[in-house]
Amino acid sequence: MKQRLDFYKASPEAIKAMMGLEHRVGKSGLEKPLVELVRLRASQINGCAFCMDMHTADARKGGDNERRLATLSAWRETPFFTDRECAALAWTEALTLVADGHVPDEVWNQVHPHFSESELADLTLLVVAINGWNRFSIGFRKTLD
Repeated sequence: MKQRLDFYKASPEAIKAMMGLEHRVGKSGLEKPLVELVRLRASQINGCAFCMDMHTADARKGGDNERRLATLSAWRETPFFTDRECAALAWTEALTLVADGHVPDEVWNQVHPHFSESELADLTLLVVAINGWNRFSIGFRKTLD
């Protein structure tokens, strides 16, 4: 597959805006392992190979283990994730697939007890950011190095 466009060069201002989202996520206080799980799960749903590769590597560097990473797409069927992580993953899936039924009350009721209001806003921004990166990477066929 050939890359269609180098979006970093094509619009540095767009990338600067995306990096602003990343900067806020980094200052949010959300746990780094949780952040990488959210990024990886959204990228799996969207089929973004570039982002899946990057965030799997980042999760490993952050200390996450192979068993959790290998079963992330079936997280509901495993005992490897905390209740907080499961809630974040459910929120991630609902927001990523928002056209399939919006965000059901069931998902809100799962995530709300595990995150403060500011954390929920930051978690939502994280999901927005990774979905944006996925669309840049998929749309322009960002290649794996």
